[in-house]
Amino acid sequence: MAGPITVAIYILCLATSLTCTYLLMKAFFESGAKLLFWSGLCFGFLALNSFAVVLDIVVFPNMDFQLVRHLASVGAVGVLLFGFVWDIE
Repeated sequence: MAGPITVAIYILCLATSLTCTYLLMKAFFESGAKLLFWSGLCFGFLALNSFAVVLDIVVFPNMDFQLVRHLASVGAVGVLLFGFVWDIE
């Protein structure tokens, strides 16, 4: 079982990822810069990863969410890498 400090850190990581996603997507819709979109999507996947960590360790400690966590991490890196390659000038 995770301690209260550990749980607070996981929840803060989730909140930070969600905040970054919101701010990047808001900036994308205001400016139209494609790199902001890809970065916002990356942070969305990182928020999904953090949510899976919270589910895995805090809510359902007996279940294994490792596959979801790894897929979300690979998705985040893949989306950002695709965005860098797609928008190269």
